[in-house]
Amino acid sequence: MKNVSLLIIVLMCAFGFKSSAQESILAEINYSTLEKYIQAAKENLIKRQILGLNAEKAKADIPITTLGYLDMVGASYFWRPQSKSAIDANNPYIVNGFQLGINVSLGSLLQRPFLIKKAKIDYKIAQLEMKDYDRTLANEVKARYYDYIQQLNQLKINSQVVQDGKNVAENLKYKFEKGEVTLDVYNQSRVALAGANSSKIESEVSYLKTKDALEEIIGKKLEEIK
Repeated sequence: MKNVSLLIIVLMCAFGFKSSAQESILAEINYSTLEKYIQAAKENLIKRQILGLNAEKAKADIPITTLGYLDMVGASYFWRPQSKSAIDANNPYIVNGFQLGINVSLGSLLQRPFLIKKAKIDYKIAQLEMKDYDRTLANEVKARYYDYIQQLNQLKINSQVVQDGKNVAENLKYKFEKGEVTLDVYNQSRVALAGANSSKIESEVSYLKTKDALEEIIGKKLEEIK
């Protein structure tokens, strides 16, 4: 019974702390930092910058299209010296002095209101596309941040489990040498410690991957975000 109790202690050290620590992961979420990550992603992602430039371009097209009314009007003038005869056999309509003429493209005039409306719609579409992308981007940053926090806490948990496992293994080694526990119990502690070390290594890799993924989308090292 004594040996069984010791083995249970070993297993509790390996798994009990992990279960209780996971319940507090929500307390690790820093929403102020998360908002900074989202803002950094908006500022640094090239695709988002392209959408922003497209929106600016669409906005600039509105006044340009409106000013297109001026392109439909053409003005011309003709000057004939007073010293010449007002009657010209080749062009009897020409008289002395200045003559002004204005030409208006009726087709362009009728199209212009629709072109202006189209430019405004294009700008609205560009705005909506950027707004939709910002929402998707924010959700992706949040997802990667939550994964990062999860793996960070998992690493802390596994590190603690390893430390607890070492303490238990050393204690059982001492008891085994004194003949207070069997070799089987001592070996079980060593097996549990080896498993804890393996889990810690795996959690370290997972932590680094989630950190890289988060830094990729925000365009900066986490340490640079203050």
